[in-house]
Amino acid sequence: MTQRAVQRLPRLALLLLCAAYVLPGVFGRDPWKNADVTAYGYMTSLLRGEASWLHPAIAGWGGTEGGVLPYWIGAAFMKVLTPWIDPALAARLPFALLLTATLALVWYATLHLARTEAAQPVAFAFGGEAHPVDYARAMADGAVLALMASLGLLQLGHETTPELVQLAATALLLYALAASPYRIGASRAAALVALTSLAASGAATTGLLMGLAGALVCWRSSYAESRKLVPWLLAACVLAGTIGTLLDAWVWRVIPTAAWLGLPKLLAWFTWPVWPLAVWTLWRWRRQLLKRHLSVPLAMVLVALLVSASMGASDRALMLALPALAVLGAFALPTLQRSVSAAIDWFSVFFFTASALLIWVIYVAMHTGVPAQPATNVTRLAPEFVPRFSLLALGIALAGTVAWMALVRWRTGHHRHALWKSMVLPAGGVALSWLLLMTLWLPLLDHARSYRPLVQRLATHLPTTGCVVTQNVSRSQIAALEVHGTWRLSLDPRTTDCQWLLMGHKERLNTPEALQQTPEMPGWTLVARERRPSDRDEVMLVYRRRP
Repeated sequence: MTQRAVQRLPRLALLLLCAAYVLPGVFGRDPWKNADVTAYGYMTSLLRGEASWLHPAIAGWGGTEGGVLPYWIGAAFMKVLTPWIDPALAARLPFALLLTATLALVWYATLHLARTEAAQPVAFAFGGEAHPVDYARAMADGAVLALMASLGLLQLGHETTPELVQLAATALLLYALAASPYRIGASRAAALVALTSLAASGAATTGLLMGLAGALVCWRSSYAESRKLVPWLLAACVLAGTIGTLLDAWVWRVIPTAAWLGLPKLLAWFTWPVWPLAVWTLWRWRRQLLKRHLSVPLAMVLVALLVSASMGASDRALMLALPALAVLGAFALPTLQRSVSAAIDWFSVFFFTASALLIWVIYVAMHTGVPAQPATNVTRLAPEFVPRFSLLALGIALAGTVAWMALVRWRTGHHRHALWKSMVLPAGGVALSWLLLMTLWLPLLDHARSYRPLVQRLATHLPTTGCVVTQNVSRSQIAALEVHGTWRLSLDPRTTDCQWLLMGHKERLNTPEALQQTPEMPGWTLVARERRPSDRDEVMLVYRRRP
């Protein structure tokens, strides 16, 4: 590895790429179904004082499975920022900061792991080899690019859900284990904060397993400073267990079925393109698997895989493996052959250019009707949608597209010596696709994924205020009614002062069978049936109490 190969990715370029990845989707949209609006509903109930801060609830429906810390964070930001900005944006800002912190923590974790002796490249006989610090920085740049290129992080990483707090806490624990030989005080504090945050955000078992796995790795380390972290990790496990017990965060989520057999399929697309790089790392470094630069991320990946499999191949549990997988994938970069790097580059160029072109074509069709077929498909899939033109969104999308073309031109030129070169186009392509979706398609996606259109339809049949009973309604629908509506909701149909009832129902509209299967409610008269414009079978039945 020569000194020329470990040149740093320009800081401005890296920061702009991270901004293009993190910021789109933060502004100008409603909370989306299902987990996004549910978490926002809990935060809103805390802000309004309708629930206890130790026991968050929506319309009296408690039993949160995500712990309390994520809802405290969102509600606190809403309380401080709501007088100046929209409450949904105020709740979304801290989670965007958590995603940013995850990227930064992965960078620093990789930096410290790549500085270890076993991870350093072989020195040349006559000098000219890469400087250890420059090599570590180049590896860290590659890890951040690999994490941004992961498909599984794209949507889940931009939601306002407890899993994002868990992701940041997992990255913080990864940093604590990686930095233990160099940042003694910071690593100890990070371990305590990481494990307690995992417990307080609904992942107490995952935090306990990761803490014990990290303690085992540090106990076997050849670095005395790492071995000194073991008591702190064990103390953090005890503290996390205590917090989990006090907050009643021990929830049984194990699915005793063969659903875990879907894990390989989930891994194939959810962790793409990191998992092939991680597998290549394990093969090429197979004689050093017990060295800390591999054992630290590998231990955390194995724990996340075990938890995901036990929960029936849960994608939200598997997301916690992405930071460590990105670190493992970064160590494959020095060993990739030129043909493999070229294959990754050309696949990324064709795939993401085609994706961007498709997004632009459908955007033009939405506003002009040409081509006709895409416009017809949009009308069929999202009825009642009226396109809204935004000059700002168009300008941002054009700037992102031009930046992508410049990046492709740079990469396909004679810039082939940088260590992180193979991850530039995958990360840039993912950022471009997300940027275009959250600018050009944002009104369409908001119309299709938000519950606001359904609540507006229900408001035409219900009084402006008053009590409404809900029955057979999901938690996300309850949250949407709380967020977008002005009614007082009750879960008990025996509430005498409630004159209206909303019932969730699954049916195919406009068919005789659906009309015959409408449930009869003794003492109530069916007034209307409404659904979200983009849903085929999710129907809300409106009843009025008989005199």
